[in-house]
Amino acid sequence: MDSSSSSPNNNNNHKLGFEPARSRSRLAMASPANTSEPKIVTGTAGYILEDVPHFTDYIPNLPTYPNPLQDNPAYSVVKQYFVHVDDSVPQKVVVHKDGARGVHFRRAGPRQKVYFEADEVQAAIVTCGGLCPGLNTVIRELVCGLHHMYGVKKVLGINGGYRGFYARNTITLTPKSVNDIHKRGGTVLGTSRGGHDTKKIVDSIQDRGINQVYIIGGDGTQKGASAIFEEVRKRGLKVSVVGIPKTIDNDIPVIDKSFGFDTAVEEAQRAINAAHVEAESVENGIGVVKLMGRNSGFIAMYATLASRDVDCCLIPESPFYLEGPGGLYEYIEKRLKENGHMVIVIAEGAGQELVSESVQSMSKQDASGNKLFQDVGLWISQKIRDHFAAQKTLPITLKYIDPTYMIRAIPSNASDNVYCTLLAQSAVHGAMAGYTGYTSGLVNGRQTYIPFYRITERQNHVVITDRMWARLLSSTNQPSFLDAKGDNEEKEEEEALNQLPDGHCAKDTSLASKEINSSIYPTAC
Repeated sequence: MDSSSSSPNNNNNHKLGFEPARSRSRLAMASPANTSEPKIVTGTAGYILEDVPHFTDYIPNLPTYPNPLQDNPAYSVVKQYFVHVDDSVPQKVVVHKDGARGVHFRRAGPRQKVYFEADEVQAAIVTCGGLCPGLNTVIRELVCGLHHMYGVKKVLGINGGYRGFYARNTITLTPKSVNDIHKRGGTVLGTSRGGHDTKKIVDSIQDRGINQVYIIGGDGTQKGASAIFEEVRKRGLKVSVVGIPKTIDNDIPVIDKSFGFDTAVEEAQRAINAAHVEAESVENGIGVVKLMGRNSGFIAMYATLASRDVDCCLIPESPFYLEGPGGLYEYIEKRLKENGHMVIVIAEGAGQELVSESVQSMSKQDASGNKLFQDVGLWISQKIRDHFAAQKTLPITLKYIDPTYMIRAIPSNASDNVYCTLLAQSAVHGAMAGYTGYTSGLVNGRQTYIPFYRITERQNHVVITDRMWARLLSSTNQPSFLDAKGDNEEKEEEEALNQLPDGHCAKDTSLASKEINSSIYPTAC
């Protein structure tokens, strides 16, 4: 596939279509059926494009219009207005010389032709799930991007999450009304968990004349967005359903990171610094900080690496034990004797199996279907106090800090603000170009359009057999806790193979790899 980019003066761009199968005769593609199927484009040397749906897949003879960006004064200095129809972004950037080219995603950005006129667009924006730094920035940039780049004047904010669609709660959004919202935490649209009723939501979309829906939320929200897209497609509606991934835990797969993550790591430093000051100010002081991370310990890991004041980091992916040789109690005692103080960072999902053994668990769930965890921070703080009180040989002073809701509620920092802008503008470009059923995300530093099924098929986890976790262990000098938990090694090694970055040979669990005959990849794993 030709990955070169065209200039605005290249007339060949006018001849290129938006549907991959029609514009590239040298590529084979599975034809979409009446039901939505993955769009897989294959090329030479093991090239795979996991493409996203387009209006033309199920609505024939749609008119197209010139992209108004070509007359936008702000873009007059840009050498390349539009993304080339063949541009794609590899999922893995490090490859072997004889290896397959692997999975790619469609590159995000403005196209030569659009499938909406400004006056016909009625856009809607909804935020779902928990709070995260950057939500208001994404909302602002969606509204401003639609208005300033494409002249769209009608944008609705759906109030209160998915329920707002059928509860008839809306807010009119204009560039003026959202001008300063990025300086505030939370979401001006309100949010909620659960409340997803696909039929009611699509009925509301149809009744209101909405034809672009921007859905901001985590993996559960993106599953809901995928269901909305399938119902829209089933009804044959010209409605772009676009997801923008949001999770403060950074547990969404494929993408480099989620917005708000950098802000969360930065803000976590305040809590860690406070715990360190408390701990080193007394004899045998211990500071315990609980950070977010239900199933993925990325915030705890990166905050620990950034701080350099942490002596032990506990995450869900790395089981630990308290007693015996190599256990946490032994390490705490050793650290206190060496330094006179220590700081422990623990992710909220870490050690839940230990908590369940000592605390009666009701296995309750929240409205999104997430299991309600016990407070592992309070639990481990009390266990440490009780252990050293019983020993009577090393009196300790322990301070426990839980900054969880403080971190979630702050505005995004400069880095995340830029990232939110790119995500929102890329989402707008894709919707105007007729793409639908996709998530806007960053892959290897490039904005891409990713099919919903790749975002929702699994969660992203810290691989404790990877170099990043090794860097953390060398920073904290904590035990790996693997000796007494050897049965977990095989599981973690298998997960490491599935998530190997940098193009190493790995088991590919994507739908594309399952559908493409292995004979295409004579040199692939």
